[in-house]
Amino acid sequence: MTPTPPLPILYQDDACVAVAKPAGLLVHPVPKIREKDSVLRRLREHLGRWVYPVHRLDRPTSGALVMALSPEAAQVLAGAFREGRVEKAYHAVVRGWTDPEGEIDRPLRDKETGAVRPARTRYRRLATAELPIPVGPFPTARYSLLEVRPLTGRTHQIRRHLSGIAHPVVGDTVHGDGRHNRMFRERLGVPGLLLHARVLVFPSPATGEPVRVTAPFDERWRRALDALGWAG
Repeated sequence: MTPTPPLPILYQDDACVAVAKPAGLLVHPVPKIREKDSVLRRLREHLGRWVYPVHRLDRPTSGALVMALSPEAAQVLAGAFREGRVEKAYHAVVRGWTDPEGEIDRPLRDKETGAVRPARTRYRRLATAELPIPVGPFPTARYSLLEVRPLTGRTHQIRRHLSGIAHPVVGDTVHGDGRHNRMFRERLGVPGLLLHARVLVFPSPATGEPVRVTAPFDERWRRALDALGWAG
């Protein structure tokens, strides 16, 4: 079996471990996808012990992810996520200039069960940019950098909510704008989804005290921030 590259560890104690997940990596194996590599496999291999997933990030999303190191810790962490006691802050590059801040309160349908469930997402605009590159019918291309906080945890919630207010995340091939995705890929050399789980604050299963981790931006994100004039 080919060894897997280690993941950057952001925090570790006797009960849990938080890592920086790279974009494109599965959190755990999926039966429909014939791919063995995953966060779960890499951690088990490099820590030499069993680990237990308690939440997930979409495959194209990068950023902070925590896993438990025992079934008891997994139960505690899963309860914290379920009860809304975990703080999550994402960064996203989106098409267009958004309002300075806002909250999206729109129920979302679960694609597997068909159930419609409440969903709320809060965002704050951190920066704007306008590039002299025509995309579609417009002579320039406008973008916003957002801090996004999902207040509920539905599948693809951030991506679906931002697309629903006409500000899709750049690089989203399901809910996004292919013309802007192509421009970032071909003109700026930035492929993939620009959605990053920047900050995660969760109660330690061992002590109950809050643990705060921040996932650094990868090279792809740094190229995007530089191209949009946000590197500082």
